[in-house]
Amino acid sequence: MGRIIKNACRYLSIGLILVIFVTQGCTFTSKAKPSAKEISQKSSAAGYLASLVEDTSGFIGGDRSAQAYIYDNAIALYALSEAGAVWHVEKLADAIVYAQDHDRTFSDGRLRNVYLTGDPSEDSGRALSSKSVPLPGFWQNGKWLEDYYSVSTSTGNMAWVVLALCKASEVAGKDKATDYITSARKGADFLLNFMSPSGGFTAGYEGWDDDQVKVTYKSTEHNIALIAAFTAIAGKIEDTYPDKAREYREAADHAREFVLSMYDAEENCFYTGTEEDGETINVGVIPLDANALSYLVMGDSLTQPEAMIDFVRTHMSVGVGYDFSAGDLDGIWNEGTAQMAICYLKLGNTSEYDSVMGYLKTQQYKEGGIPAADRDGVSTGFLISGTDELWEYDNTLSICATGWYALAQLQKNPLEIS
Repeated sequence: MGRIIKNACRYLSIGLILVIFVTQGCTFTSKAKPSAKEISQKSSAAGYLASLVEDTSGFIGGDRSAQAYIYDNAIALYALSEAGAVWHVEKLADAIVYAQDHDRTFSDGRLRNVYLTGDPSEDSGRALSSKSVPLPGFWQNGKWLEDYYSVSTSTGNMAWVVLALCKASEVAGKDKATDYITSARKGADFLLNFMSPSGGFTAGYEGWDDDQVKVTYKSTEHNIALIAAFTAIAGKIEDTYPDKAREYREAADHAREFVLSMYDAEENCFYTGTEEDGETINVGVIPLDANALSYLVMGDSLTQPEAMIDFVRTHMSVGVGYDFSAGDLDGIWNEGTAQMAICYLKLGNTSEYDSVMGYLKTQQYKEGGIPAADRDGVSTGFLISGTDELWEYDNTLSICATGWYALAQLQKNPLEIS
């Protein structure tokens, strides 16, 4: 497999994109019930996500891009489930199940970080093999080149997929629901491989198929999602597979203990996770999501949730919105700002919720989606995986930001699992 330079997915050839949209992007169907227009009555953001699914009949991408991030699609799937968009939920969930079962190299339940938009089961969507799902890339000097991050598998992304499939099973037809739980179990079993004896779960695999390595750092945000994912799948199989359900609940507890170990009681904040050694706490960057999502998944069981949310407000607020992390405050990260809206709702602080939602409404495009950030170049403090390039958010349409905004509009907390 050809190696690729920094973040090369952004350089997908125009020809490839056109082929994708000719073969996959013009598949709007009137069979969708409820329709995107009807879903918009519940949530304008969810209605927009639904319209994208109606266009592609499968994976969706920001700005109708050829790239479909699996995390973004999991968030969209969860939001559409909460909106009662059964047809759209099944299209997204079916795409996930198919991609999981038709990987070109692996059969261990993993999914890649990025796919192509559209229905992966259609022959027209298979660029390299009739038996496997293609990944984003481009031809250069006779070689097919792919992005380091895209072909990798993140523990956190997989956790969100498991959680979304469990949610999809609640609204789908009986046969489909069984398929989704089976797929979620495959994903959960894959995730068990990353349990660390020293606490928590490591971050996944990185690299091209013939040279993938197990990443050794641990992410607080990943482990937060794992708490919810393992708890959700355990609940779905408790009656039929009690021993397996117990294993998943123990895994959830293992992730929870790690997350709690990242809390600084003096500062009232959660750190981002560990360094590459899996032991040393990384105190250099304090992200919003490590704090907001900790509250959303553990709630009032935290010692001082109000103090932690106040830490975020004090150190990350930019006007009414919020930056990605404590630091330069160079712009507003809309995904995290929507997460904070849900936090305020959970705290019962409706005035702050209304204020944040008022800001997010100003970010919304006419069609219903919102951008990743309120301006270009909003920094995170991290590098893009596999490169020395700064990871930044731009003022371009984002599926995950729109999905979190939809959840905030619907007043639903995706991490609140019994």
